[in-house]
Amino acid sequence: MGKICFGVDLGGTTVKMGLFAVDGTMTDKWEIVTRKEENGKYILPDIAASIQKKIEEQGFKREEIAGIGIGVPGPATEDGTVLKCANLGWDVFNVTDELSRLTGIENIKVGNDANVAALGEMWQGGGRGYRNLVMVTLGTGVGGGVILNGKILTGSRGAAGEIGHIKVKYDETDTCGCGKTGCLEQYASATGIVKQANRALEQYRGVSSLQQKKTLTAKMIFDAAKEGDALAVKLVEEFGENLGLALAQIAQVIDPEVFVIGGGVSKAGQIILEVVRKHYEENVMFALKNKAFCLAELGNDAGIFGSAKMVLE
Repeated sequence: MGKICFGVDLGGTTVKMGLFAVDGTMTDKWEIVTRKEENGKYILPDIAASIQKKIEEQGFKREEIAGIGIGVPGPATEDGTVLKCANLGWDVFNVTDELSRLTGIENIKVGNDANVAALGEMWQGGGRGYRNLVMVTLGTGVGGGVILNGKILTGSRGAAGEIGHIKVKYDETDTCGCGKTGCLEQYASATGIVKQANRALEQYRGVSSLQQKKTLTAKMIFDAAKEGDALAVKLVEEFGENLGLALAQIAQVIDPEVFVIGGGVSKAGQIILEVVRKHYEENVMFALKNKAFCLAELGNDAGIFGSAKMVLE
């Protein structure tokens, strides 16, 4: 084992990178732009060049480098093959082999970004102290990651943990981005929460502070619920019902110790945990009640921590 490793979180806009000591201490972090031109052909060469520059700046020898971990926004198999990353322009190819060729570093680990973030939270974030964890990320969409016995559950096609596409409504007519209807993402993501609020406002007959907002955000809805706004409270309850139901279904397959909730929506804080836990308990079998619910702690750094952890396992 070398002395240092790199954790890389590949996003559609930027690539976040961290330099870690093998004890898990992050000693440096930086970002580069994700160049998606020509079907993303520049992305891995840019990452390799940035890592090489850091190696040279810090004066590390090749034998001191334990490896590179990278989280990618799409399904990734255990051997490092990505099965298309549409928002990067990537088709099917092996990231492990290509990044190893570009850097000369043999130990390359690749994972889905949400799964990698879950690993990071287990290691150094809200899931510390647990080995069996389900993480839900509530942002523009709904992502997820599953950790069993301290290891990422990848699945046969690298798509395990796609929590956002669990069906929770059977009467929905609008289509989710995945092509189906009634997905959790349509109700528990930031965009989904706002869409449900706008639907409700069209029919609401009472007085709500939300009616005064020109452009609604999920934060406004949760803040209004904390202030007792009747419509906002109803919307938050519906959010909790949908997410709590989905997590109950997941628990009955995975039986985790803890659910860690992250993403931009989670910044609403304790109200999220309370309403989701309530509806989880209503929907889950007795043996699976009383699970721990925690908020994520690492924020945008979860991916680079998890990527580093893949290398250090």
